Amino acid sequence: MLPGSRSGTKALIKVGYACNEHCSFCHTLEVRHIQGSTAEVDHKIRRAAELGHEMVVLSGGEPTIRPELVHWASLTASLGLDFGLVTNGQMLAYPELVEKLIARRLRYVYLSLHGGTRKIHNLMVRSDAFDSAYKAVEQLSGRGLDFAVNCVVTRHNVEHLIGLVDALLPYPDVGVKFSMVEPKGGGDKLFDHLMPRVELVAERVMQAIEYGDRRVAALGQSGPSFSHGAIPLCLMPGYEDRFDDLKTHAYRTMIEVGEPDFFPVDDLNKTHATPCHACALRGPCPGLYKGYHEVYGATEVHPHRDRPRSNSYNYKLEKLVSVGFEGSTHTECPLVNGLGVTPWDRGRDLFVRNGKRVARFRAESRDFSDQEIIEIKHDLGQLYLDVSTKPAPDDFARDLVQLVRSPLCDGCPSFGACTGMFEPLFEDVFTRDDTKVREVLAQLRGEILDLGCGEGPYEDILAPLATAGTINYLGVDPHAGAIAALRERWPWAQLRQTGGEELELEPERRFDHVLILRAWNHLREPDKILAELLPRIRAGGTLTIVDNVAFGLARTRDQTQRAERSRAAFEHYRNDSSNDAARVLEPFMERFGLAVIARHEVGPHASNQWLLRVRVDG
Repeated sequence: MLPGSRSGTKALIKVGYACNEHCSFCHTLEVRHIQGSTAEVDHKIRRAAELGHEMVVLSGGEPTIRPELVHWASLTASLGLDFGLVTNGQMLAYPELVEKLIARRLRYVYLSLHGGTRKIHNLMVRSDAFDSAYKAVEQLSGRGLDFAVNCVVTRHNVEHLIGLVDALLPYPDVGVKFSMVEPKGGGDKLFDHLMPRVELVAERVMQAIEYGDRRVAALGQSGPSFSHGAIPLCLMPGYEDRFDDLKTHAYRTMIEVGEPDFFPVDDLNKTHATPCHACALRGPCPGLYKGYHEVYGATEVHPHRDRPRSNSYNYKLEKLVSVGFEGSTHTECPLVNGLGVTPWDRGRDLFVRNGKRVARFRAESRDFSDQEIIEIKHDLGQLYLDVSTKPAPDDFARDLVQLVRSPLCDGCPSFGACTGMFEPLFEDVFTRDDTKVREVLAQLRGEILDLGCGEGPYEDILAPLATAGTINYLGVDPHAGAIAALRERWPWAQLRQTGGEELELEPERRFDHVLILRAWNHLREPDKILAELLPRIRAGGTLTIVDNVAFGLARTRDQTQRAERSRAAFEHYRNDSSNDAARVLEPFMERFGLAVIARHEVGPHASNQWLLRVRVDG
């Protein structure tokens, strides 16, 4: 998790949508007449305990106007859970209510305050509410709570954020968050009236955070702390680590009024536009709200291609959820019977069956977005059980066992929505798939350029060809150590260290075949490399690109800790698939007369290695 993340998982329960304020941007503008019954909320609190959550958080509407509030806090505490509130704070201005709730394990409050003055806040909530909300801050501060104040930023308060910072400076234990207004409910109906441009929001939020940090330092105190939400990280340079959302607050699941069971918290109301796909910040970045993107597009975002990113993430073992399970059909699956299908995140939760045992793993990584993790897990099928004792696997064939969807899932009506049951596939998919690369190399003739020759994994094929004079091999790599090691092993090769992505080749030099073998994703700007390489390939020659998509690793707690303590450096600038590489090649296809002659895709029951070959017909 990001710095500042809270421990202990939370379940968010919407108790109803009535409210004692009238915020113009209210998410539940059209359903304020709907309230959950006491029995319904009681059941959901008990269900949250069954699912293993450590805290129940009530939201709405406004949960504190419900007469059952103290009862629900008592019920939650009786089940051994902590209690939390998402609230506008008006009722928490009353000391006696705060005392009752703290006595019943109130540990977390997420309070709305949208301005530092009566004029601004009351304008935002369309109610005379500022004094009560500010009194609630006074009541709650200093009590050891996990206490956050959220400010929704609209056109009405975007130029007044520093006033809120000043108002909250006396409360050093408060976390102050500035959130981009969501085009939902009132934010959708009043879009033109409320929605500021996200670039302006980012500028004003950075100014407010910088101002707040300076004032806190000048006062010589520890806080308040300042964060932001729903703003693309490329617009928050220097403040990327201040990003805050439901996941950094450890929310796992939530449930609306009338829903039969909990659903995972996700970011699927946001989108990463096409320019974002190659951005190194894509994993932790919220992207743009879909409604915002539909109106304004993505002209304000500025993808970062100059930062490395991870090529894998961890699923950490949480618990054994079933021992002695011998079911053979989906109707006997523990997800269908007992655990439930909907509470489990389709990407981030992982159930692995091995014989009679079923284990549950969880991926908390913010190196990858929810959508990326879903694609890696379900579309590409790139999950592996780490069976090594290493911080990072370096021999995939020996260190990793692929996990595939269990036959138990066949025919299940929830197949497309469920997180799924997975089983080990005891087959060496890496060696099998790498055979395709080896077959290509064995057929090479003439002048060869190997871009990113690195550790030289194909020596047994290339050395005999070079020794026999079948190929004339030039290997280039930016790492001096790799080139020095290869010179010791490969007296038959011409080897050259290059300055990063500057190839420094003789202007007249031409090649019959160019290889980019597991180096494509190490290139910052592959389109520029192609523009230099393709004119150097003779007619009839080929370009062969091989690389790997990202993958998930199921690990024990000890393995996870060892991996996360590792000093292994990130060297990948992307995790492209063959489709991504093909898109980069697309502008060059007609210009150089390129034709695809071979393509190997990644998918379930295959390794994470892909291959793309094109011939230059001229």
